[in-house]
Amino acid sequence: MLGQSQAIQAARAQLQRYAGCDVQVLIEGETGTGKELAAREIHYASTRREHPFVPVNCGAIPDSLIENELFGHGRGAFTDARSAQPGLIDHARGGTLFLDEVDSLSDKAQVTLLRFLQDNEYRPVGGGAARISDARIIAATNAGLEQQVACGRFRRDLHYRLNALYLRLPPLRERGEDVAELAAHFIQLVAARLHGPDKSWGGDAMQALLAYAWPGNVRELENVVLRAYMCTDGSVIGSAELLAAEPAFVDTASMPRHRVNEPDLGFSAAKLHAIRTFERDYLTHLMQQACGNISAAARLSGTERRQLGKLLLKHGIDTKPFRPH
Repeated sequence: MLGQSQAIQAARAQLQRYAGCDVQVLIEGETGTGKELAAREIHYASTRREHPFVPVNCGAIPDSLIENELFGHGRGAFTDARSAQPGLIDHARGGTLFLDEVDSLSDKAQVTLLRFLQDNEYRPVGGGAARISDARIIAATNAGLEQQVACGRFRRDLHYRLNALYLRLPPLRERGEDVAELAAHFIQLVAARLHGPDKSWGGDAMQALLAYAWPGNVRELENVVLRAYMCTDGSVIGSAELLAAEPAFVDTASMPRHRVNEPDLGFSAAKLHAIRTFERDYLTHLMQQACGNISAAARLSGTERRQLGKLLLKHGIDTKPFRPH
């Protein structure tokens, strides 16, 4: 996990501490902040590093298959079960099972997982003797589970089980100059992947990168770097090439990313910065209250729905993570 900001260094320090404590971990962070990468850092820094790291997207498992996917099945358990098949819990034995988007689990799936976490005991579909797995569970979500519990969309007892250790990954907008280091790193990776010439960032383009709010975080930055590289014929990526790759930068290229109280920031720029920060924080809290429903949010804030939609678009706020599953 690249970066020298205080926020990412604190997160890395927590990851190292958690690697030495063999219990469940809950990782929360916005989309694209690197939750799976953080889970892998815990796994490979722990004594489990020689055993499997098994990632699974919880949102991709249908209710009818949840027990089969997690616990496997015995021969003859159902019509096409000609042989026994181990589940994800078996594959992760001795290692780590990473449950991404754990908030998307249905009520039935939550009960199934809770039963296993209570004593690490399970039975394959179709019966057979009970088995024990020592797989470590690391769960991740881009929606605050505490809020999901309060809204009745996630079981409180399961939340307690998963939340033995907790880590919040900082969004890219809280990581300051890490953007420059990551952008330089990704441009090298793109050149190597495409077997193309080395390219670098012009000063105006880098200023735009540092000013942008990055709603999609590190994953969005990686995609922007790829597109900017493809849009650049020369060896230096300027603001024109960056704008061709991502039109959203038209509103941020001229706005320095400083704290409001820095003396080199003029009054007008400081005022604009404060307004943008307030708007984004207000909109994020508003969407949490309205569970991602723009019409309900408009009523709560006394704003026209169309105007609210424009503000959400301006700040790159996706309503999907706030909606109930």
